Amino acid sequence: MARVGHLIRRKQHEIERITRILRGLFAPSQVQAPEPGQIKRIILIGPYARRSWYEDSRTIEFSDYEFWVVVNHPLFTDERCWRRACATIDRELGNRCAVDVEIYSKSDIRAARAEGDTFILDRIEGGITLYRASRDASLPIGERGGDQP
Repeated sequence: MARVGHLIRRKQHEIERITRILRGLFAPSQVQAPEPGQIKRIILIGPYARRSWYEDSRTIEFSDYEFWVVVNHPLFTDERCWRRACATIDRELGNRCAVDVEIYSKSDIRAARAEGDTFILDRIEGGITLYRASRDASLPIGERGGDQP
């Protein structure tokens, strides 16, 4: 997780675990689509990407993790594709950190670019890409709990 090397080791491990859960438990078979489901990109946005995160054990206040996932087709933004992944994240990490996951399709991102949507574009530009399908290797078979090939 060299991409988040600016964070303390525990945070790096949590981010890596969340990324693996999202990749491994994405379940595109939960919807019928004209093409196979694929995660194109996972981006860490927000305070952990901007290096402005905080954690105060005295008041139990801390920054939330914010993940944006980009999929290849709008049908794969359906919460049914992500139910198991989100439940696993909550079960494994819910008592240590708050995790927000937003799902976008490639067409959502194209539309944001065409419309000059600074909310989306600024976050993507300022975010840290944790996974990119065109660059990163597939998960080992033992880590695939969804229905990815």
